[in-house]
Amino acid sequence: MPEERLGFNAEVGRLLDLVASSLYSEREIFLRELISNASDACDRLRYLAVTNPTLMGDDSELRITVGLEPHSRTLWVADNGVGMSRDELISNLGTIARSGTASFVDQLPDEAGAAEKLIGQFGVGFYSVFMVADRVDVLSRRADEEQGWRWSSDGKGEFTVAEEEKAPGRGTLVRAHLRADQRAFMEPDRVREVVRRHSDHIGVPILFQGAEGAPEQVNTASALWARAPREIDEGQYRDFYQHVGHAFDDPWLTVHFKSEGRIEYTCLVFVPTVPPFDLVHAESQHRVKLYVRRVHVSDDNEELVPRYLRFLSGVVDSEDLPLNVSRETLQENPIVGRIRQRLTRQVLRALKDKAEKAPDEYEHFWEGFGAVLKEGLALDTERRDELLELCRFRSTATEGFRTLAEYVAQMPEGQEAIYYLAGEKLQRLRQSPQLEAARARGVEVLLLTDQVDEFWLPVVGTYAESPFGSVSRGVLDLDKVGAVEGKDGTGGSESNSAPPQIERLIERLEGELGDSVRAVRSSSRLTDSPACLVADEQGPDLHLSRLLRQHGHAGEPPPPVLEINPTHPLIQRLAAEDEASEMLRDAAHLLLDQARLLEGEDIPDPSAFSRRLVSALERGLG
Repeated sequence: MPEERLGFNAEVGRLLDLVASSLYSEREIFLRELISNASDACDRLRYLAVTNPTLMGDDSELRITVGLEPHSRTLWVADNGVGMSRDELISNLGTIARSGTASFVDQLPDEAGAAEKLIGQFGVGFYSVFMVADRVDVLSRRADEEQGWRWSSDGKGEFTVAEEEKAPGRGTLVRAHLRADQRAFMEPDRVREVVRRHSDHIGVPILFQGAEGAPEQVNTASALWARAPREIDEGQYRDFYQHVGHAFDDPWLTVHFKSEGRIEYTCLVFVPTVPPFDLVHAESQHRVKLYVRRVHVSDDNEELVPRYLRFLSGVVDSEDLPLNVSRETLQENPIVGRIRQRLTRQVLRALKDKAEKAPDEYEHFWEGFGAVLKEGLALDTERRDELLELCRFRSTATEGFRTLAEYVAQMPEGQEAIYYLAGEKLQRLRQSPQLEAARARGVEVLLLTDQVDEFWLPVVGTYAESPFGSVSRGVLDLDKVGAVEGKDGTGGSESNSAPPQIERLIERLEGELGDSVRAVRSSSRLTDSPACLVADEQGPDLHLSRLLRQHGHAGEPPPPVLEINPTHPLIQRLAAEDEASEMLRDAAHLLLDQARLLEGEDIPDPSAFSRRLVSALERGLG
């Protein structure tokens, strides 16, 4: 087959542009990434050989070799792992075929310095080799194929793929042709030091092959998770975290424990500092690897970790599961259930300890991972109380975060519910007219901006015997809390029934607006604004209706309720208008449209809105 010349896909091209601009502050990281990839290939072969021993052939001792060729300024990394076919070379090295690619690329900043941590979220460390090399050749032969292949690129937009008879008998050889200014990586002592510092924990022997002499092993080749925590320092944990998660940040939290007795297993998992790029995507993968007696079995293990902890990365190593365990077997195995239960409990306990001992750090964690953790409120009834104590909320009472315990402890006398307002943007929520009565009475309102909030709230229902209540839904009754600040308690917003002239105005507005609203009523939640939209007591909240529309759910949402403030000068002026007044008819639609705008809704007929607004201005100036 003749040599093929292909182009990188757009996402890889942009990543390579960042790499070429010195994306990483430490260029030696490229060697760690190449070794990590080689280790993964060896783990994959070891697992496949459990059911197909012939894949190992006569070469059953897995290893990674790092070599130098000073005369050609070449550094190479070879493994005798599973290897890659032609299609795998193209897919793995020329295309980013992972969920959320578009979202990740949208986040790529123009400045390389600002993106230093971002590529680590994506897990594409192979491309870091182009920081030090002006050409890279990858020679590979898959364990179950006879034909070898060569992949070559200078990292500038294209790569070639061709048949290669000199490919390893099995596995992969990466040859990095170093740039002239990267001669430091031709020094044997420097290479050995980098390997020991970043890859000592790799469970496969790493050999160093200099220009002369026999290969020498430079790592301890022992499973880090099998050691006692007291024998491991922070640097070793960090390097292992970066290896197992293909990450470039530091671990924010480490959970390492061993269970002995009827069931024996070891867990070493990490909470990252930076959220993975695909964290909120429905198809995002779990990052906890399953080992059975040090043999890597699988990567994506939903059975071991609940979905709301999918940001964890690390290792679970069982002594009791069979080596040939399948996905279907994992789902039904009681041992897996026991491991999942203990691991979840330990992680939640560690998060609670962190929240108590380092609240500022925990709030930073919550900003990045809280939306995912809250999924557990709807999914995990057994640990719901633990999760509620971990939750943090923005509110009208502070610029920072609040716990539910703090909220309940400071509820004024007469308040019967935990009030919240849900929406897309925090600043818009803070300015919502729906908060006016609560703010005037000193009632704190939680401000919820995560999509998951609309789904866990109806499931949880209450906290500390206080129900959750939306200030944008149904009739807001705060009469038991006390008088409105600055009011005498006799205004229209305080009364259960509106004055006759307001009742007549409501009838006129309902007649003019028709099916655009479910009803028009006098508001108990407005003190300053003339009008606002609210949801009917029996229907979905306004924010939930928007979410359903955005996600393409069929069916028209129920029309909202338009509430008017009977004490507002504009409403009182409209109440005095003649029934046939053109101004009243225009004002009805303008009130509804401005309420839609405040709610973040689109105006159905912008032309009509503009025409009515111009007419109102003309009357006002006339």
